[in-house]
Amino acid sequence: MPKVKNWQIGREQFYKYEGKLPKKQIAYVFDTNKCIACQTCTIACKTTWTSGKGEEYMFWNNVETKPHGFYPLGWDVQGLGKIGPGNWTNGVYLGKTVFEAAKEGEEVAGYLPHEEDWSHPNMGEDELSSKIEDRASYELPHSSWMFYLARICNHCTNPACLAACPRKAIYKRPEDGIVLIDQDRCNGYQKCVAACPYKKPMFNPQTGKSEKCIACYPLIEKGIAPRCVQTCIGKIRMTGFINQPEKADEDNPMDYLVHVAKVALPLYPQFGTGPNVYYIPPIHVTHEYLHQIFGPGTDHAVETYKKRSEKLVGLLTLFGSTDHWVDKFKVENGQATGYQNGQELVTVPVKEPLVFRAMRDKERNVTRQSVT
Repeated sequence: MPKVKNWQIGREQFYKYEGKLPKKQIAYVFDTNKCIACQTCTIACKTTWTSGKGEEYMFWNNVETKPHGFYPLGWDVQGLGKIGPGNWTNGVYLGKTVFEAAKEGEEVAGYLPHEEDWSHPNMGEDELSSKIEDRASYELPHSSWMFYLARICNHCTNPACLAACPRKAIYKRPEDGIVLIDQDRCNGYQKCVAACPYKKPMFNPQTGKSEKCIACYPLIEKGIAPRCVQTCIGKIRMTGFINQPEKADEDNPMDYLVHVAKVALPLYPQFGTGPNVYYIPPIHVTHEYLHQIFGPGTDHAVETYKKRSEKLVGLLTLFGSTDHWVDKFKVENGQATGYQNGQELVTVPVKEPLVFRAMRDKERNVTRQSVT
């Protein structure tokens, strides 16, 4: 099995195919601190792509309430159990990836969820089993915290679904790095469903084929952002193309957030798939949990986010400010501007202006009163 370089785990790792990178790689950044779990992204994706027969249970986009929410049930716990314990030392992951932990005769260490595991897309999402008394709290092994984790296919650099498919029906587009399933070649073996540690390929029992998030590539090709990015009410999402660390461009939003400021991190990088969806970690969650889910860069990411530099704040204000993907940005003179292919898309103020109205309006000879 060839070895490929994986910068996310700080070392080379085994992968079935030679590491040939696409011309460009689509990437996303989600700010978990702003997600309100309104599920607008989920419904936008659902009504656009998975409203057909056999797709009733499919959520290519979903939002989980961590640490207790999973879709399918227990997906990350199951995946971590397959690769076993592993330590990080000086940014290098010393444990096994899903490829290195595979049993003899298998390509990936994975599992196939039970049918009922897909039946609870909102598990852990603020549901109550009984009446809550005034000022009530709960005690668990961890302190009282939760956060929302929005999830889509990671369009990985080393996709586990691609490595596992015996039909070679799954491919990574060379022009943008989007991972797709060729429906003509797919025979529905569900090897991709078992292999993906994030559980984003899903089986359609009506067609007998697997399906997955396609990154809204018809929109990407037109310069437009995917549906989940466009519709996000909390403005937590931005998409664009990311470079390798050694070619990082600090004027590229994805490069700046991931490689330069290092405020956005991959989800479970220890799986070894090289996911291209990155998360700004929640600043109120215990560091032990963040280290497990996002890797060793969480302390730096949280502190950088808290410092709120003008350039970072300016870039964050561009999230959700345009329906297009952004490949360049600039922050100067109190304004943030986003560009695509050299053309200005949008300019927004870094800080919203405040206007205080006098209580007494002399021109109209009236006195304004606060109304509650």
